[in-house]
Amino acid sequence: MTTWTAQDLARVGDAQELELASRRPDGTLRRYITMWVVRAGDDLYVRSAYGPDNPWFRRATASGTGRIRAGGIERDVTFATAHAAAHDAIDAAYHAKYDRYGPRIVGSVVGPDVYDVTIRLLPRNAA
Repeated sequence: MTTWTAQDLARVGDAQELELASRRPDGTLRRYITMWVVRAGDDLYVRSAYGPDNPWFRRATASGTGRIRAGGIERDVTFATAHAAAHDAIDAAYHAKYDRYGPRIVGSVVGPDVYDVTIRLLPRNAA
């Protein structure tokens, strides 16, 4: 694994949506799912708005790796657990970026109920 470049953080973090595909056991990519993405500090995060039983979330956490596309960037990533100390900043980032969609929609991706379904996206080194 490596860290995000400043340019990648800005481009992906500023993108309104991200496409995420997890890897199957044979290494092939599943189909891309569109979702919201936020930047908090030097990290990028996605959350499952529909809890731990959401199929994309279950597949992503089971595989641990996949690929993202957003802001003209396409990268292989590792799906990691968010640090507990990051959740307030992640919530604030979701509010700042998406509050215009209203409290019902943004409420599905902020607060303690979604902390366990938060994925930190870590870039993988190119092979």
